[in-house]
Amino acid sequence: MVVPLLVIAVGLTVLLLGQSATRESAEAMARHQLDAQAAQVQRDVAVTLDQADPVLASMRLLADSALATPDAMQRLHDLVIGRPGIANAAIAFPSGALWTAFYDTPTGELRTADRALDATRTDWSFSGGLHAVDREQTSYDARTRPHYTLAVASKHRVWMPPHTFSTSHKTGITVTEPVYAGEALSAVVTIDYNVDGLSASIGEAPIQDARTVVFTRDGTILAYPAVAIPDVASKEQRLLRYTDFHDPALDALFVALESARGRTQRFFQLEARDGRYLAAVAEVGGERAGTAAPIDWELATLVPERVLLGATHRLGRQALVASAGALLIALGVAVMFAWNLLRMRRAVGAARAEAKSAKERADELGSYRLVAKLGAGGMGEVWRAQHQLLARHAAIKLVRREALENPAHAALVQERFRREAQTLATLRSRHTIELYDYGVTEDGSFFFVMELLEGLDLAQLVRAHGPQPAARVIHLMMQACASLAEAHDAGLLHRDIKPANLFVCRAADEVDIVKLLDFGIAHNLADPALAAVSLPPAPTGSTLGASGERLTAMGAVVGTPGYIPPEQAVGGALEARGDLYSLGCVAWWLLAGDEVYPGISGDDLIRTHVSEPLPDLRAIVRGWLPAELERLVVACLAKDPEQRPHDARALADALGAIAIPDEHAWTKAKAIAWWRSLATQPAASPDATTAPPAARLTRAASAPAPDVTVTARPQGRTA
Repeated sequence: MVVPLLVIAVGLTVLLLGQSATRESAEAMARHQLDAQAAQVQRDVAVTLDQADPVLASMRLLADSALATPDAMQRLHDLVIGRPGIANAAIAFPSGALWTAFYDTPTGELRTADRALDATRTDWSFSGGLHAVDREQTSYDARTRPHYTLAVASKHRVWMPPHTFSTSHKTGITVTEPVYAGEALSAVVTIDYNVDGLSASIGEAPIQDARTVVFTRDGTILAYPAVAIPDVASKEQRLLRYTDFHDPALDALFVALESARGRTQRFFQLEARDGRYLAAVAEVGGERAGTAAPIDWELATLVPERVLLGATHRLGRQALVASAGALLIALGVAVMFAWNLLRMRRAVGAARAEAKSAKERADELGSYRLVAKLGAGGMGEVWRAQHQLLARHAAIKLVRREALENPAHAALVQERFRREAQTLATLRSRHTIELYDYGVTEDGSFFFVMELLEGLDLAQLVRAHGPQPAARVIHLMMQACASLAEAHDAGLLHRDIKPANLFVCRAADEVDIVKLLDFGIAHNLADPALAAVSLPPAPTGSTLGASGERLTAMGAVVGTPGYIPPEQAVGGALEARGDLYSLGCVAWWLLAGDEVYPGISGDDLIRTHVSEPLPDLRAIVRGWLPAELERLVVACLAKDPEQRPHDARALADALGAIAIPDEHAWTKAKAIAWWRSLATQPAASPDATTAPPAARLTRAASAPAPDVTVTARPQGRTA
């Protein structure tokens, strides 16, 4: 099949390249034509707007209230007539008098009108010679209109934004300018352009079926030649919007402009309800003489795509037919080769299917199917798994096979797993990781099955999000106390309380649930046999490392230096309040964002926990810190166990009794909002092949972490 596939690939590549080149050439020509049309409209609009400069200059000379009214009407008429786009021109005097030239709506005739000081308006017609055609009393006073007040306030020429005219209610623009005699205002001259006049001033597009529209980015239409201007906006006395035309091409244009906001895109391919269009957009208006503010308009030329690219599409279809025939011939020639190779593929497929089936059988562990590895430690691995029948996801902790290769250590490794499984099986607190199953595979590997959590441990929480609010710390610590209280009642000491072993997660609608993990070095006060299991020295090259030494020799101590209680560090008697010391270190970590004694490691850190005084927590914590919480954390970190809280329940009760003002409370709503703000991913995706990062909130229930073994010296000597 390689030869015909290569022929097909080459043929398709040549075809696509040819079509692409043809289309690019056609589009370039289309852009050129559209740009030429846009440039022509720009010139038309510029000519129309630039008329304002000479007309206003003449109107400034005419702005003399001493002129006889008939003479003023004749001269004003002569200024406006023949000026495309101008709908109205007016000279308003501070006395209230007004001269104006306008187009009569019924007849389309250019007329003039004057408003005398007694509020009498006279309309003048030039049909058959200048004569008055109508007189009436009017309440219209130009001095109260926006164009008059704006010109007086600005003291220079101003182009007003699009607005509706007070009499016709049509959409348009106005340029207004004050006229001064020395320092005194003598008149305000004004020119109005409406949408009808601007549309008529734009020449007809030379491209077939092309349309040009002048608009503002907010959707106001200023000119749309060759299209009937709807009167709905005038009737409703509002600006003319593009939606008033019910034009699919216009609707598609403004959708595209909104999507391209902030970009410099000037050419668009539009998908409208009545077909596809090409559009070129250009700026129009710009700087106008006599005013510093630019006119921010744009114009677009719309052309149906079939007009400019129809020939290209037909050529493409013909090329497709010819190419398809050639490719079919190439495929026919390859049939004889494909027939023989097909039988070989079937044989290979059967072999692959058999290998895949064998791999799937190898990935099954009892009723569970292993999906993805989540972590690995010194002797164990944690996998995401799925129950074959229930489709429930879980975390499976396995003994690494190389950890069992040394017979001297195999028994100790097995004992550690057995002890951790039995410890978890006796605990029922919802804040302790739940054990589902425990067993041995056919090849002798030990495993137990735990719940799969969705969240992050407290070490990751602080590293990613910084110190936590005091109210949230109280909430988290009370849950940890609930797990420890049950374990201590059963005579179990965790001995490795640290941020990495406290996991904050969510389940269904509940959030900020704390789970206590990793009872691998738990100490059973009621079972001396478990407390004194010895571990011989690991052989050279052993991979057990610190994890293998969790089953400690007599006189050795296991723990994490930054969280180890002083009595455990010096080999003293162990009791439940040692876990409370470690929990106090965790609370310090959450509040301060660092360990109790930062910047120290190894033996020096252990000696510091044994003998050095505590730093000032309040000086480190930047946010709100209640005095009661500070006292409890300091009490938990007392060097003498007798000075610490009596037990985990007493600590939980004291934490719960702390009064939290409403403004500092860690409410359920705040917790839910915090969790929603994180980028999440499902905790047990069936097709996952790799462990997701912590930031995605997925973690195994008890992923192994390196442990530190500290050899204790007799009490009274430096550790």
